[in-house]
Amino acid sequence: MYVLIGFSLVFAIGFLAAFIYSVIHGQFDDDYTPSVRILFDKPNSASDNPKP
Repeated sequence: MYVLIGFSLVFAIGFLAAFIYSVIHGQFDDDYTPSVRILFDKPNSASDNPKP
């Protein structure tokens, strides 16, 4: 039981460290563009916009 608690704490601390690293290095800086990107994309080929 103590071994499993130790492993879970190590994993939790690892995920927290990865999250803090990604926040510090700008992974989550642009949170607006991805939500509206689909509204402004244009189809690249005829297969993207098939005609009925």
